[in-house]
Amino acid sequence: MTNRPAIRHIVFFSAKDKADIPTIVAGLRELGKIPHSDVFEVRENTKGDAWSSEVDVIVYGEFASDEALAAYKAHPIYAHAITVVKPLRDLRIAADFYGEATWPSAFTSTTDHKGRGCRLTTPCA
Repeated sequence: MTNRPAIRHIVFFSAKDKADIPTIVAGLRELGKIPHSDVFEVRENTKGDAWSSEVDVIVYGEFASDEALAAYKAHPIYAHAITVVKPLRDLRIAADFYGEATWPSAFTSTTDHKGRGCRLTTPCA
């Protein structure tokens, strides 16, 4: 098991007007002041993917528990960020998932001595 926080929270945004991207980034960076995340980043998309360029800004956070993520979303700074960003954004796609820290050890991925992926439930060849 890893010591990384349990919940990963990723949100993708696109701006209605590309000139508003700096304002969106600034509004979302305010979320980093909320004390409930263990890792928090706001970044502009490098748009290096040939198949997709819709996303302008990404928010990435790691939280120790479901309760920490809920507390983050209930914080007054979160509500304020919504009032700043929502009128400027077009697309918003959010995804939350559990990282390996919460997976049973039988499902934890690892690598063998040659760097090949394997699972602890099956022997590494």
